[in-house]
Amino acid sequence: MSKLLDVQGIRAGYGAVPVLHGIDIHLSKGEAIGLFGPNGHGKSTLLRVISGLLRPSEGKIAFDELDVTDARPATIVAAGLVHAQQGNAMFGDMGVEETLELSAFSPRAREGWKERLEEVHALFPRLAERRRQRARTLSGGERQMLSIGCAMMCAPRLLILDEPTLGLSPRLKSELREAIDTIAKKGVPLIVVEQDVEFLLALTQRLYLIEQGEVVREIDQDNTPDHQEIMDMYFGEQAH
Repeated sequence: MSKLLDVQGIRAGYGAVPVLHGIDIHLSKGEAIGLFGPNGHGKSTLLRVISGLLRPSEGKIAFDELDVTDARPATIVAAGLVHAQQGNAMFGDMGVEETLELSAFSPRAREGWKERLEEVHALFPRLAERRRQRARTLSGGERQMLSIGCAMMCAPRLLILDEPTLGLSPRLKSELREAIDTIAKKGVPLIVVEQDVEFLLALTQRLYLIEQGEVVREIDQDNTPDHQEIMDMYFGEQAH
């Protein structure tokens, strides 16, 4: 199967502080992959590089064979590579519906935007209920729903989700995970960062374990770790 995303040798950081040390990952068309590992080891930085929010110092990123290594974020989104950041209500004084409609800004996304809006409402009924409410007045879970809804309005050909259930109650986590599972079943390729590895294993075909800015292990359905192995990955041998 041909590669939809090919990330090769990415090095990046903030100022003089290096974070990523030559990361390679790839994703095939129609595939979902997960990233996991300890906090502060480069997962979110990698997503920012892929989506054009942070320039790498070395390496190459190809999206459907188009070189997007140095492309602007708006160009990357217009191509269909869409990054839903954590609970990001970009225009807090705008209404929920207005925010969703504005997200379909590219010519490709404008086509069929009304049908896509109906799909977002079906995915997140709360957003339909709060369509006239200002985005900044939403709860944390509702803001996360709006962030993912805005990403879906961009007509993603690849959707990136960075810890979408972080800090939410068990009930809201369950709702969001069901919605993400629905998105995956619709055939939208995904890159998902989550701490719950068992959720990632159920959602994706492959996982990458990232530590100290490097990929240290790749996991697929043929070498799935058990619960104890997962604990060891996070905490070391003392997890026994």
